Amino acid sequence: MLDAAGKQIGVVSIGEALKLSHEHDLDLVEIAGQAVPPVVKLIDYRKFLYQEKKRKQEEKRNAHITETKQIRFGPFIDTHDLGIKMDRAREFIAEGDKVKFIIRFQGRAITKQDMGRKVLATVIEKMADVSKVDREVHMEGRQMILVLSKGRPEDQEKEQNIKTETES
Repeated sequence: MLDAAGKQIGVVSIGEALKLSHEHDLDLVEIAGQAVPPVVKLIDYRKFLYQEKKRKQEEKRNAHITETKQIRFGPFIDTHDLGIKMDRAREFIAEGDKVKFIIRFQGRAITKQDMGRKVLATVIEKMADVSKVDREVHMEGRQMILVLSKGRPEDQEKEQNIKTETES
């Protein structure tokens, strides 16, 4: 049995533990029921619940929620325009967000998917120092999509080394 300060009182009977809890006006809470004998603690349970609630609120407040930001452009984007879009993507990645690059094919441009793949290959190459590929280039309807997330090149090298070691 433990007291409110966490000091060990020792092994006591159930009746004596209940008597102590009534004397100190505290609750008797089972900590480890599987132990022999079971471990119990004298605490103010309402205060404990209040502190747990406050702790969870603090964790929520400090947690960063990862969002997926979208950057859209066409398959025939100019290099300068692409550079501006990638600068914005770097800002998003620095904040810890994922970035989804979307190339929209309109009309007959859908026949030039190779141009879209070249643009996205350029994006991957230029962004490799701050990001890693989260989802490979793929088509969804008339859109070609690539998802990048925060990552360092060292992490990618480690992952590749692990993959090659497991394949060997």
